[in-house]
Amino acid sequence: MELTPHLPALQVIVPMLCSPLMLLLRPRGLAWAGATVVALLSFAIALNMSLMVAGGEVLSYKMGGWEAPYGIVLSVDAFSSMLLLIATGAGAAALLAGRSSIDQQIELERQPYFYSAFLLALAGLSGITASADAFNIFVFMEISSLASYVIIAGGPDRRALPAVFKYLTMGTIGATFYLIGVGIVYMMTGTLNLADMEARIGDVTNLNPILVAAGFITIGLALKAALFPLHVWLPNAYTQSPHIVTVFLAACATKVAIYVLIRFDFFVFQANLEIHDLQFSTFMMPLALLGILVASAVAMFEGHIKRLLAMSSVAQIGYIILGASFVTTAGLTASATHMFNHALAKGGLFLAIAGLAYHYRDLRLDQLAGAARTMPWTAAAIVICGLSLVGVPGTAGFISKWLLIDAALGKGFLSMMLVFIIIISSLMALAYVSRIIETLYFKPAVVEQAPGEAPLQILLVTWLVAAANIIFGLFPAFPLALSSSAAEWLLRNAL
Repeated sequence: MELTPHLPALQVIVPMLCSPLMLLLRPRGLAWAGATVVALLSFAIALNMSLMVAGGEVLSYKMGGWEAPYGIVLSVDAFSSMLLLIATGAGAAALLAGRSSIDQQIELERQPYFYSAFLLALAGLSGITASADAFNIFVFMEISSLASYVIIAGGPDRRALPAVFKYLTMGTIGATFYLIGVGIVYMMTGTLNLADMEARIGDVTNLNPILVAAGFITIGLALKAALFPLHVWLPNAYTQSPHIVTVFLAACATKVAIYVLIRFDFFVFQANLEIHDLQFSTFMMPLALLGILVASAVAMFEGHIKRLLAMSSVAQIGYIILGASFVTTAGLTASATHMFNHALAKGGLFLAIAGLAYHYRDLRLDQLAGAARTMPWTAAAIVICGLSLVGVPGTAGFISKWLLIDAALGKGFLSMMLVFIIIISSLMALAYVSRIIETLYFKPAVVEQAPGEAPLQILLVTWLVAAANIIFGLFPAFPLALSSSAAEWLLRNAL
């Protein structure tokens, strides 16, 4: 049987159906092996689809053979395939590297539950990205959120519980706002299919309820995406999570929410609401700029390495939203490319931190002084991924920041201000990355030196991701093809 037409469905079904099976794998290491194989298979499916849609093709799958808008349809285009690639790649890398870290942080008898919830979170994020139905996006959003709460709280640190409670509270508010907005649009159009919704809004005579719905959906998804100042749940969630969970969530969770936000605002609303592009820019651009500057400033003075990088993620989310707020092909291309490149940089950094944590239980910067002397390979990976985060030429991060500056130059009288803020914030990123490098390499150790490097499994995957930051910095054709195709598709449907 030819599997290619079924790939969109398999992307969601494989991790979802395999999730409960992890509960049966009790012998030591078997649950990890099973979950890792499933994650790698999910990544292979996403990679296959991304290669197929890079040229603009769209893969659709009608569940049960029912046509839209009456049936549930899964749809994968260049934009969604990029997010699927990020989510499944992050999940596969985290699990492939994470066995020793998980053994260190999670009790053996609880590990099957952890791996089951991990795959459920992966299935939920994949479902959000592949779904072409507004209500099913909400269903998968709740699946991924509930599973994320479980895996964040799965570690030994009880401080994760208040972090999860804050995440749960803010996430529930965001999901409720999204659902209210979808309900209003359904009331006005009678459909939940995104393509059908976009077509029917044009026939609505009173667009005021649609504008209200757009506001609810945008705010709800901005909260899920941790857009400043709705980011208060993110620093604690990243800091208190088991290290491998932080790798996974930091690389993909907020980006999936941004994906839904952009898809709604550009695909469903832009073509039907004459002033919506102006409203989107007016609302999003100032928040993005504030997030870039304020979060970068906080990161410069943060003393805990995970919390520092969590605040950095808030700033990077600002870059992604800033590109989208330009409402241009160049801006959306920069935005989508930065999603991909930031996932590589931040995923690699948190993988390296998982390696550091194998010997350094306290991840405050002052406790990590001199770590490069005994963990040189781990420290070198931090340097490479950190430079990519800054946007140094030769790394993936440079490509997306250059695209963002190029897009900003087309914004008329705002151009110089936007470029200045992007450059200043990059220098701020250089400052906090330099703090990490200085601590690891040049400060005298304040604790007894660790006995050696990170476990080989963590080290190999960390360096694979670090190498990807260089490879996609020198040869960016693949992510650029997906990003530019996504941007053209979004604006073609919006105009």
